[in-house]
This record gives sequence, structure tokens and C-alpha cells, in this order.
Amino acid sequence: MLFMRFIWGIFLFAVTFLPASAVPVYPKPIALLLKSGFSSIRSFPAKSNLTGYILKHNGQYLIVYVTPDQQSLLTGELIDANGNDLNISYAKQYLPNSSLNQQFLHLKQTKTINEGDNIHPKKTLFVFFDPNCVFCHLLWKALQPYEKIGLQVRWVPVAFLKQSSFGRADAIMTAHNPLLAFRQNETKYAHDSGGIAPSTHVSTQFKSMMASNNELMNAFGGNGTPTLVWQDKKGHIQALSGMPSLSDLPAITGLPKQVNHDPELNRFQ
Repeated sequence: MLFMRFIWGIFLFAVTFLPASAVPVYPKPIALLLKSGFSSIRSFPAKSNLTGYILKHNGQYLIVYVTPDQQSLLTGELIDANGNDLNISYAKQYLPNSSLNQQFLHLKQTKTINEGDNIHPKKTLFVFFDPNCVFCHLLWKALQPYEKIGLQVRWVPVAFLKQSSFGRADAIMTAHNPLLAFRQNETKYAHDSGGIAPSTHVSTQFKSMMASNNELMNAFGGNGTPTLVWQDKKGHIQALSGMPSLSDLPAITGLPKQVNHDPELNRFQ
């Protein structure tokens, strides 16, 4: 992902310019990032004897992990033996409470594709998606019945899965009717080639927007698509990375369970 490449680039830059006499208080991989403009919010014990760190850069939060020998830094999804994305649970445990509210405000101001009830929605769900992501496509299918009874889904584009992801995201977002282009991508989706034809030229400005969206997804603890973000009945910000089971959708959407007979969704019952 772009943000991970960005971190790696900063990491290499810091290695080059770190004074030989410096004795970092933090493990060396973390110290290098701190010298490059990141700030450390806190550390915490993580699974498999890893140490987690909450870092902040340009107003965005990121969770990274350091190996037991303190010599290597890991970024990306951390999945346990039951398939749970631990980044999400760690974000809820260790991110400052106010930070998620701030990120949610930022999310509401982000350019999205709004599908479903856009006049008087009963519930709004944000979903980070890559146009080449098969699980995003399946989630789109699963949410269609909920949209018919009052759900608004705000689809937030990111681009990292395939070389064509930038082009497809650009083709959707710059179309005369982005919602129509998004639906074409999903209705024509093919597992080996995505849906809508990608743009042949993607502007630097659009790539910058995708990088910003990717950082925002990371801020909610999501390091893959789909990542779902919503506000529960108590006003708390919730996030889930990955395709949820169909039985979880009523709790996520706050709407009655809807029957979906699409055979592609049978394994998510």
C-alpha cells in the first residue's frame, strides 16, 4: 500500500542520516521513524510477543509492530488464529478516544460515492473499497437489500491491490456520473479483471487523494479492503476490516435482517 511504501522510504532515509553516536530510547526501527517526523503515542503488548506502537504523522494514526528482538518493524494486517484483524481491536483499545472522533469527522468530509438512501437515511455506513477487491464486490452485493430499506453506504475509494486499481478508481471518481460508473464496476465485476475499464492516465492529484484515503483507512485500524466504519447507537465509532458475515449486518447497519439469496454469498451466512 502507498502509505506503507511511504513509511519504508522514510525508514531508508532515516537510516542514511542517523548519527552513528545516537542511542535511541526506543527500538531502533521506531527511533528511525521518530527522527523522520513521526511521534510516538504509546506502546502496548501485542500477540506473538510483538510490541505494538501507536504512531502519529500529519494528524494520522498508525499501528506498527516490533519483533521480540527489537530489530524489525512490521506494518499491515495482523490476523490471529481465528481470522480476527487485531489492528481493529488494538485501535479501539489504544487509540486516543478523541482521535477516532476526529478521524470520523475527516471521513465525513471525504469525497465518496453515496449509494442507497441519500435523502433520509436511517443509517450511514462508510466502506473503504478497492475497485479490484473481490470482497468489496461481495459486500456490495450483501448490502443491496439494506439500501432498499434505508441504508446509505458511502464508498471511499483506495487503490493498492493491482496495477489497474488507480486507473479503475480514477475512471469511477472522474466519470460524469460516479455512482453509475461505480455500479458498472460492480455489475460487470470479473474476478480476474475487475469491472469498469481503467483510465489510461491518472493525475498526480488523484494519486495524492488515494494516498490520503489510504492513510485514513489505516487510522481506523484497517489495512485492507473492505474496511467498514460506522457510528453505533451510543455514538461510538466502530470499525471492521474484512468481509463480515451476513448475520453481522443487522448490528452493523442498525436495520432488520434482510434475506439475500445470492449464491456467491452462501459462505458468509
